[in-house]
Amino acid sequence: MARIPRPRIHIENVVASASIGKTIPIERLLEVLEASEYEPEQFPGLVFRLEKPRVASLIFRSGKIICVGARSVKEAKEAVREVVRRIKRVGVKVNEEELEIKIENVVAAVELGYELNLDALAFKLEDSEYEPEQFPGLVYRIDDPKVAFLLFSSGRVICAGAKTIAEVKRAIDVLQRKLKSLS
Repeated sequence: MARIPRPRIHIENVVASASIGKTIPIERLLEVLEASEYEPEQFPGLVFRLEKPRVASLIFRSGKIICVGARSVKEAKEAVREVVRRIKRVGVKVNEEELEIKIENVVAAVELGYELNLDALAFKLEDSEYEPEQFPGLVYRIDDPKVAFLLFSSGRVICAGAKTIAEVKRAIDVLQRKLKSLS
């Protein structure tokens, strides 16, 4: 039996959130954040782009902050902390030690190292959806860990919904065992 290559995993996006528990004066923040946009008739949050780490942050009047685009958990947490520092500059008092940063989603691209027959997999994989006329990937969901995969015939897989890097790795192991059992 041919040995299955070890998959190469690349983190594409980490989404983190936090709440400072206080109302944020968006209009004042807009004055001090140079790379920001606020169009409340289109979206209720201020969009602020950090250069380092390179992420986009959504800042809501309610005190909620969401950072998207980080390439690691560490980078996502750094981004949230930097946004909080900027918010403090407009006079909002925030206790950074009490700030709880939650990882909402880790999206990873995986190279399995072998091609996939999506037509065959669509019949064999329960909980899968495949409509090649609509989208070239097969969607496959698992419950433990709770993630969704996009599988492509090239052997490239996108894993979304994990909360940690360890969950991504565990999900890929589950996927590979399942694919092996079907071959």
